[in-house]
Amino acid sequence: MKKFFTLVAISAIVTSCSQTSEQSVSEADLKLFLDEVEESNLKEGPIVSSAYWIGSNFITFDSQNIVADYGKRYTLKSLEDSKKAALFNDLETSPSQRRQLELLKSSFVMPPPFNDELAGELSSISTKLEAMYGAGEHCFEDGECFDLEAFEQIIDNSRNPDELLRAWQGWHEIGKPMRPLYMRMVEIGNQGSEELGYDGLSDLWFSKYDMPAEEFLEEIDRVWDEVKPLYDALHCHVRGELNEYYGDEIVSLDESLPVHLLGNMWGQSWSNIYDLVYPSSIETSSVDVTKIIEEKNISEIEMVEYAEDFFLSMGFEPLPSTFWERSLFVKPEDRSVVCHASAWNLDPAKNDLRIKMCIEKNEEDFITIHHELGHIFYYQAYNHLPTLFQGGANDGFHEAFGDLLTLSITPDYLKNIGFISEVEAEEVKEDAIGLLMKQALEGVVVVPWALMLDKWRAGVFNGETRQDELNQSWWDLRESYQGIKPPSNRSEEYFDPGAKYHIPGNTPYTRYYLARIMQYQFHESLCNGMGFDGPLHECSIYGNEYAGEKIISTMAMGQSAPWQDAFENLTGTRKLSGSSIVNYYEPLKEWLDAKNENRICGWSE
Repeated sequence: MKKFFTLVAISAIVTSCSQTSEQSVSEADLKLFLDEVEESNLKEGPIVSSAYWIGSNFITFDSQNIVADYGKRYTLKSLEDSKKAALFNDLETSPSQRRQLELLKSSFVMPPPFNDELAGELSSISTKLEAMYGAGEHCFEDGECFDLEAFEQIIDNSRNPDELLRAWQGWHEIGKPMRPLYMRMVEIGNQGSEELGYDGLSDLWFSKYDMPAEEFLEEIDRVWDEVKPLYDALHCHVRGELNEYYGDEIVSLDESLPVHLLGNMWGQSWSNIYDLVYPSSIETSSVDVTKIIEEKNISEIEMVEYAEDFFLSMGFEPLPSTFWERSLFVKPEDRSVVCHASAWNLDPAKNDLRIKMCIEKNEEDFITIHHELGHIFYYQAYNHLPTLFQGGANDGFHEAFGDLLTLSITPDYLKNIGFISEVEAEEVKEDAIGLLMKQALEGVVVVPWALMLDKWRAGVFNGETRQDELNQSWWDLRESYQGIKPPSNRSEEYFDPGAKYHIPGNTPYTRYYLARIMQYQFHESLCNGMGFDGPLHECSIYGNEYAGEKIISTMAMGQSAPWQDAFENLTGTRKLSGSSIVNYYEPLKEWLDAKNENRICGWSE
């Protein structure tokens, strides 16, 4: 019954838009349309958000039915608005109106065409692909069955190469049946994109960055070229250490790294093999934040208060009382909840801001709270804008601001909030390599992965990648950008991209690449503006009103202007640069170069 209702509703929208497209539109029509969208967003948006909040915090059969119903209505409304926005493609408008129309059109990552049958087929395929991933499981000949969580336990923790190989191959079996469905989905999505006025999905996805898609793709490659020497040095060192641990037969000293040995199912983070690449025999001085939290008996809410204090120290307005009353900080004992940390902007007009996480009293969650409040204070800064402009300047800004503060959780910051003494802070600063290595195994390693994933999709979307080379092109790009290879031969029988959620789930990934680059560029610009004199990794923006003013004024722009305007407001430049992340890790790069002096670096593609 639900499926029938959805298809009927889509059919009605398609028919309505098709009829309207045959008529001419005027400036008065445009104003009326945008006013209606704003009114609807103000009225319906908080209701939909509340439904999702209830669904995440009270997981029952009935709450999930409510979420599904509201989610369906929201999707259909967004589809209707996107189609109607396309009717004004040829109308002369103001820059603000044109931006609102483009934001409406680009709200879908896989838009259905003006055809009820194709729209229904696309919806069905998308649902099937997500279900295939979510229910993914592989059973071996001995009868043992594993899902992703079970396979990840092995990949993240085992040091047995045979066990790692078995787990990696097992999970990647789930992609096989996705291949024809994925390509059919792309075919339909390209048609839907063209009907919105784009050249196809690739143009839709990459034109949202306020520049031509091809120019944008060239620009992010230029930035990667600046970061690559740092990544190559890290890659060379990690390969050398893994070779020493596993031997020549498993890890060659002049080839790409076998992905199954890197402590992560996709090789996007190598932090789980930190002990192999930075041996414990090296003397280190570090701060055990978890131990400090336990010794000081700091509560979960007090951990959040420390994070709020960071923002208040820079000049931000305090969070509303409703934030403290309505947020979820501790896992309830009487019900099931989604514990994954998230930030919520339920009712912008009333500044109803909340976070939802089951806080554990440890260092990881202390950092995560700072990240989530980055989102919260971003919401608070732009909630005065029209609803269509309530968002990050581009899709990487929110993550970049969320991660920005994590770079400022330095020994000096921990000293300033009373976690450690001045003597302890100086001791930790004298031994920076271990800390920078741990950060780089995630912060640097993820950069080429975040770049290549949507590079692969762009090739598939625009037809440059043939259907009979989907898997080969995936591994060609991974080897080219990451120096990573599969642990066994992967024919076109497989569809290894499907083993990463963001592919069957149609979640764009370039945002994470942008966030990582911008995070370090924001940090360096603020530290320079503050007049900080010292190694970049020791700088903390805590307590600095200059940094606060720059961040607040940039956040307040939301997505009302091209992202380059917001970027320039904070950094003084309109161009992305990889030099900031390189400068941040400069001490580590010097250490790596010394360690790699007698090693063969690089890999043959």
